[in-house]
Amino acid sequence: MLQRVDVRFVKSVEELGLENPVFIEGLPGIGHVGKLVADHLVKELDTELAVEIYSHHFPPQVMVMEDGTVSMPKNEVYAYKSSGDSPDLLILVGDFQSISNEGHFELVNAYIDVAKRFGAKRIYTLGGYGVGKLVEEPYVLGAANSPKLVEELKSYGVRFEEGEPGGGIIGASGLLLGVSMLEGIEAACLMGVTSGYMVDPKSAKAVLDVLMQMLNLDVSIEALNERAKEMEKLIAQIKELQEAAMQQWKSDEDLRYFR
Repeated sequence: MLQRVDVRFVKSVEELGLENPVFIEGLPGIGHVGKLVADHLVKELDTELAVEIYSHHFPPQVMVMEDGTVSMPKNEVYAYKSSGDSPDLLILVGDFQSISNEGHFELVNAYIDVAKRFGAKRIYTLGGYGVGKLVEEPYVLGAANSPKLVEELKSYGVRFEEGEPGGGIIGASGLLLGVSMLEGIEAACLMGVTSGYMVDPKSAKAVLDVLMQMLNLDVSIEALNERAKEMEKLIAQIKELQEAAMQQWKSDEDLRYFR
């Protein structure tokens, strides 16, 4: 029977043989920034499915596949065994976060338990920070659970601005930082600044660029670049519509003046 949080190990800790892996979370959120980055890493790196996580706290539905079969909502953890100078990785991806406050805590506890079982000493959470307007040149805001980690992130160009993010960090990306601090695990959140209106691959690329530097990863960014170019075209079209609407408004104002 399905448990409230049901963690199923597809590969054992011993089978994967990871050494002090870095745990990366990239679940859906603002602009899907974190999800885009995490999904990209899973696709571009030589990863293996390690863990499946099912839960009562996901939406009560099944996903219908192309062949007509169904699958349960789940989040997954993929493992990457490095062969170079970069660290081993555990990458949490999925299509859902919890639909309840209680569920966020239960699921985050499960994520941290997985990280601890594999010996992770550091966690990076990825997300977007919505500013409510179009962003020409995205940059990365940060938050961390130790002063030492704040200084480390600053050296990679991550910004820490007073009062930002306003209202804190909601969901797994924020809660993982707090709970991991109680567990003695270093953790930081990388937030790509985005409008918050749409899926934002350009902001995701900004986050990925920082993450690649921090982890000494060599990952192709071609797919994200292509999506970012499409995004730029869409933004240009939106600007044209805004300008046209403004011109129409000014024209209507002028006509009212002569009435």
